[in-house]
Amino acid sequence: MLINAIETIKQFAALVTIIDLICLTGIAFLAVWLIRTSFGTKALVDSATRQNNMPPYVPFIPLFFWLGSISLGKTIIKRFVEQVNDWQKELFDNIILCVSAMIAIAVIMILVKSSFARGLKGFGLNPKTIFKDFFSAFVNLLSVWPLVLTAIIITTFAGTLIWGQDFRMQQHEELRLIQSYPQLSLRILIVFMAVIVAPLLEETLFRGLFQTMIRTLLEMRNPKFTISNAAWPAIVISSALFAMVHMDMAHWPALFVLSLSLGYAYEKSGSLFRPIFIHSLFNAATIAAVLYQ
Repeated sequence: MLINAIETIKQFAALVTIIDLICLTGIAFLAVWLIRTSFGTKALVDSATRQNNMPPYVPFIPLFFWLGSISLGKTIIKRFVEQVNDWQKELFDNIILCVSAMIAIAVIMILVKSSFARGLKGFGLNPKTIFKDFFSAFVNLLSVWPLVLTAIIITTFAGTLIWGQDFRMQQHEELRLIQSYPQLSLRILIVFMAVIVAPLLEETLFRGLFQTMIRTLLEMRNPKFTISNAAWPAIVISSALFAMVHMDMAHWPALFVLSLSLGYAYEKSGSLFRPIFIHSLFNAATIAAVLYQ
């Protein structure tokens, strides 16, 4: 009897993959969260507003610097750098993306110091919370992972119905480059950009500035919005903006779902490090999966 039970367990273990275990763990975390928060309705009742005197146009300033420096950089490279290999062209393009992102981050830090009460700490960048936020980010990512996969499955199914059996979700450009070019310098730069620079820029911009600005406007201009319910509309609107800045429309549903988790983590914890870590871990896991394949 014991031998049969052991054999059954072995057969079951052979059928279950690591992805299955991750999804099951995430579903369990999500179920607990839904029960504890009455399906999310009580999730942000204790979410404090970030005190700031930020005009509504402020989030667009670093966005202008970001996109403007990309355009300027590509123009300069096109004019002075000629006759290079394809991988070298991609390397230069990613250097431009990295430098422009760092410029935008610097602009954000300057704006935050003059717009938020308590400066960077009031913005959610308190070094004392880094370790707590890093480990909490794993739980948050596990919880949202099944929802992201579900969004991808639904998108693929809908795309197949609309455009036929040949429909495929295209890989993100950076993932395609990692697979296409084996040059170490290009791969290191892409990983650095995807795991460190992009999460830092996108979270400080879309969560830190846009989400805060939208929530502040809702609370100031509509007395019906209170601390307990103004956060969710701000999360939804900023998540839509976050998804739409990515070029591939097929990725929008999954990015929107992921962004909801990022926005929630920011509002719940009050720390911007938490969504930065979630975003970074998500990108790192995606890159690791591509390299493993």
